[in-house]
Amino acid sequence: MPSFLAPDGTRLAYHLRGDGVPLVVLPGGPMRHSAYLGDLGGLAAHRRLVLLDLRGTGASQRPADPATYRCDRLVDDVEALRVHLGLERMDLLGHSAGGSLAMLYAARRPDRVARLALITATPWALDMPATTEDRLAAARLREDEPWFAAAFPAFERWLRQGGDFDPRFIPFFYGRWDEAAAAHAARDEEESNEEAAERYGSEGAYDPPATRAALATLSAPVLVYAGELDGGPRPALAHRTAGVFPNAEVAVQPGAGHYPWVDDAKWFVRRTAEFFSSGS
Repeated sequence: MPSFLAPDGTRLAYHLRGDGVPLVVLPGGPMRHSAYLGDLGGLAAHRRLVLLDLRGTGASQRPADPATYRCDRLVDDVEALRVHLGLERMDLLGHSAGGSLAMLYAARRPDRVARLALITATPWALDMPATTEDRLAAARLREDEPWFAAAFPAFERWLRQGGDFDPRFIPFFYGRWDEAAAAHAARDEEESNEEAAERYGSEGAYDPPATRAALATLSAPVLVYAGELDGGPRPALAHRTAGVFPNAEVAVQPGAGHYPWVDDAKWFVRRTAEFFSSGS
């Protein structure tokens, strides 16, 4: 398995899928093993996916200093990967929480980003979280689903009052709750580093005014991608995120949740491949 050294000496692994021009992929979770991304529904037929295992996840080493799990500290790891790959500029895709890492990287290294795709990424780095009402409004779109009546009251209590996550909520994160979605969701706990996830967005991770100012000058084309049924981000929040960038477009995948390549791989691949191939 290919690997490289981060600036602090932590050995980081990455996985290659497909052939062609590299597309560096940053996983979400936060801090979930990149295995959950698979080949992004077949996107590897169009690009050579470089799937990074963030430090402390998958085949990457745990760092000596757990404070380096913080999102802004991971930017140096992404830059080290670019240098290791020998890329002058790179196409970059961040999913979910990985979108905030991608934004921080683009803000700090704008000259190294050729194209940027933010896939169902709640823009924590811009201090634009998905609200409780956002998530509940999206959840209500599922009221005709057979599992809705049992799941929604518990989901609403959890969002308003906190407490432990209940597996009954999981279908709200997928646009289509079937065997494939259930199998994908079942791997979440074993693929996630909970300690790292807690530190990822901890105090000091984000500087929204500085990030907004930097991204307002980013020349690279940006795709902000949302699922029609996703609560974070909802399509309206995706449009607000796009407004931060000077050269951004929005895609809303019909019937999709937080993992659009699981819900409709063909739609997802067509739209993302179109974005990364345009102008090339």
